[in-house]
Amino acid sequence: MKKSEIKFQVELDENNLPKAIKWDASDKEGDGFESTRSISLNVWDNLNHSTLRIDLWTEDMSVAEMKRFYIDIIGGMAQTLLTSTGDEYMSEEMKDLCDRMVKHVNEENQRNS
Repeated sequence: MKKSEIKFQVELDENNLPKAIKWDASDKEGDGFESTRSISLNVWDNLNHSTLRIDLWTEDMSVAEMKRFYIDIIGGMAQTLLTSTGDEYMSEEMKDLCDRMVKHVNEENQRNS
């Protein structure tokens, strides 16, 4: 059986806030750790039937990048939900939400320009 490993390294500042985040995966292209500004990890807890979440970001992550990051996450979740359950309604609702959020962000950017 093949095994795959994903690793995260988080450097914290004096207030225990993420200063630097790096990640590596045994199946990714290239060797060694790569820097990132944000991670969002969700794990299903079978015992308690709930989701455990880890959301970390560095001070270098801009508000615009964070908004784009979460729109991309929800869009990816919509596709995963469709693939894993076949539920087109829920997938389309999530995609529609993404479309509304993209419109909001674009309008916000125009107002701030």
